[in-house]
Order: sequence, then C-alpha cells, then structure tokens
Amino acid sequence: PMIGYVTLGTNRFEEAAAFYDALLAELGAARTMQGESFIAWAGGDAPGISIIRPEDGQPATVGNGSMIGLVLDSAQAVDALHARALALGAADAGAPGRRSAHFYAAYFRDLDGHKYLIYCTR
Repeated sequence: PMIGYVTLGTNRFEEAAAFYDALLAELGAARTMQGESFIAWAGGDAPGISIIRPEDGQPATVGNGSMIGLVLDSAQAVDALHARALALGAADAGAPGRRSAHFYAAYFRDLDGHKYLIYCTR
C-alpha cells in the first residue's frame, strides 16, 4: 500500500482516544503504540491512524481540503460505520449514498473536525 499511516492533531486528546478506540474497533483495529502525546491504531495490513498533541505546543488545526478515505467492503459497512461515527459524536458531512455506478460513500468529521470519506466500490 502507498499510505502507511495518517497522523491527526487533536486538542481533545482523551475524547479523541475514546472516539478512535470505539470507531476503529468496528474495523478490527486496535492501539498498537502510545505515549503521553500520541496514540496509534492499526489492524492487519491496512494503513494506520494516529492522533497527536502538536509538538510545537500550538493548537491542532484541521487541514482545509484534507480528507482521509477509508475503503470498506460493502454499502452496509459504509452505512454502519457512518452511523457509528455519528453516535460517537462525529458530525455528518454527507449521508451514505451512491455517488456513481461503482462508488458508494458517506462523509463525516471527527471530534476535531478532520474530514473522512468512507466508501466501497461495489
């Protein structure tokens, strides 16, 4: 795979840790590393996600135009993960639905506002 992992800054470390523990468990991922200022999750051969308190001491900010895409194996999995993200406090950024003949997707923003696309190509 091209992407090994993505790191996201957070201003809500403990809340973000709980959010990602629950959300990424839905994908079979678990914490693989952690320290006082970061936590990393991974599952199988898939790329990982980590959160971090910015090392420069400045507030974490959201990348305008940045988005993380998570590929799933079915429309039902997209629906379920989108619903789980919203139940955990994420903001809806696009309801699940078919975007083209072979692309089913949904969007949400995590607790810090980072944008996610969850999709399948069936």
